[in-house]
Amino acid sequence: MSERRWNVYLSGEIHSDWRERIQSGVAAAGLPVDLTAPVTIHEDSDDCGVAIFGAEADKFWHDRKGAQLNAMRTQTLIREADLLVVRFGEKYKQWNAAFDAGFAAAIGTPYITLHPEQHDHALKEVDGGANAVARQPEQVVAALAYIINGSMPTGLAQVQAAE
Repeated sequence: MSERRWNVYLSGEIHSDWRERIQSGVAAAGLPVDLTAPVTIHEDSDDCGVAIFGAEADKFWHDRKGAQLNAMRTQTLIREADLLVVRFGEKYKQWNAAFDAGFAAAIGTPYITLHPEQHDHALKEVDGGANAVARQPEQVVAALAYIINGSMPTGLAQVQAAE
C-alpha cells in the first residue's frame, strides 16, 4: 500500500455526475487521492471576470476576462497534478477539455480520457496522447487503484458491465 497521496485533476464536462462517481469510488476503495477540478458552476465560470473586474459591453471581452481567471486556476492545478482524467461528454463539445489534455501532454503529465465510444474518431489524437481511455468513471477508479496500489480489480466483470 502506498503512503503517498496522489493529486488527480478532473477536467472536462460539467453536466453529469461523473466526478461524483469517481469521488465515491475513490472513497469506497480507500485510495490516497485528492481530487481537484475547475469551477463547475457554469455561470460562475463564465461571469467571474466581469464580477471581479467590471462589466464589458463586448461579449468577447466578457468571456476573455473569465477565461483568463479560469486559466490561472486550471493551469496551476494541472501543474500540481500527478495525473488528469479528461471527460468528454455526450452533449457538448468540450474544447476546454481538449486544451487541458494538450497542456498536460505538453508538460508531461499523464492523463486518462473518459468518453463514450461515439467520440473515438473525433478524439483519436487526444486519445493517442492519453495513457488510457476509459468509458465509465468506475473504470477510472479501477485504473487508479492499479496505478496507486498495483491492485487488480476484484470485480472486473462489474467494471466492464458498467459500460
